[in-house]
Amino acid sequence: MKKVTMQDVAVKAGVSKSTVSQYINNRYEYMAKSTKLRVEEAIKELGYIPNYVAKSLKQKKTGTIGVIVANILHSFSTEIIRSIEDECGKNGFHLFVCNADDQPEKEKAYIEMLLAKQVDGLIIFPTNGNNDFYPLLKQSNFPIVFMDRRINQTIYPTLLLDNESASRIAVEQIVKSGRKKIGMVSTSIEKNVTPRVERIEGFKKALQEQGLEFENKWIIAKEPHDIVSELQQVWKDEKPEAFYAANDLSLIELLKFIKSNQLEIPNDIGVITIDDSPFLEIANTPITVIKQPTFEMGKDAAEILIKMIENKEFEEVYKEQRYTPFLVKRKSI
Repeated sequence: MKKVTMQDVAVKAGVSKSTVSQYINNRYEYMAKSTKLRVEEAIKELGYIPNYVAKSLKQKKTGTIGVIVANILHSFSTEIIRSIEDECGKNGFHLFVCNADDQPEKEKAYIEMLLAKQVDGLIIFPTNGNNDFYPLLKQSNFPIVFMDRRINQTIYPTLLLDNESASRIAVEQIVKSGRKKIGMVSTSIEKNVTPRVERIEGFKKALQEQGLEFENKWIIAKEPHDIVSELQQVWKDEKPEAFYAANDLSLIELLKFIKSNQLEIPNDIGVITIDDSPFLEIANTPITVIKQPTFEMGKDAAEILIKMIENKEFEEVYKEQRYTPFLVKRKSI
């Protein structure tokens, strides 16, 4: 079969080749609706497939963006990815999504693979283990946006939650319920992951603001598989009246512990967490959550990256942007 060309589409639609090119490149703001429809129908009827390789060589862009998440199991990560995809789709970009699994070596391998595929830019949830590698990318003027986590120096736009405010909201809500003995569960801070570290520090500050003392042993920051056993040890002594979970993975372990000890929420123990998911709203006792504006964050990350791709001199590349969390009050506190 003869390969269908752009010229074939132009003849079929009764338009110029440049008009077909404008349609393919999503530049039809000033194109008449009837013309757009004719081109669209001609493409469908002829089965024309644009030569994206030739297009990318001509434009010096591939129309692709890489997203490297630290851990795709977090509901936060999947919501961010969906928002990034929506915004990129509106602007004619496609995504490669990679899961670094909180491993710096895996993250670096994905960065190198995506660069080899000539993506136009990257959105990275950094693992904090490649701090010597990022400046090399910066020197090459490659567009990158960091999401959720900081590195030692702000060399790229960085978008993340106001984590201390999130912890303050959690403590305030627990205290309002009449509880003063408050524990916290988090996944490990061994790798100095920004949101975990900041939420724990914010938790300590919030307790001090409320005039409450905290027990170090009531702050559990472990790998998920170790959290339940640590909670069991805490429960043998003086028991907290409520727990604040720093993320969805630590919440799951907390709920496992509560179930195994046949405790009732909120009668026996209060629970509040950061990040929402559908099952929290329909649980036997709906869980109060502190939400991140994930769709706003993802949209902003994509917008900033696209500006950096389209304008290498984009000036606001070093800004750190914090987002305000908000409370979704349910029945667990």
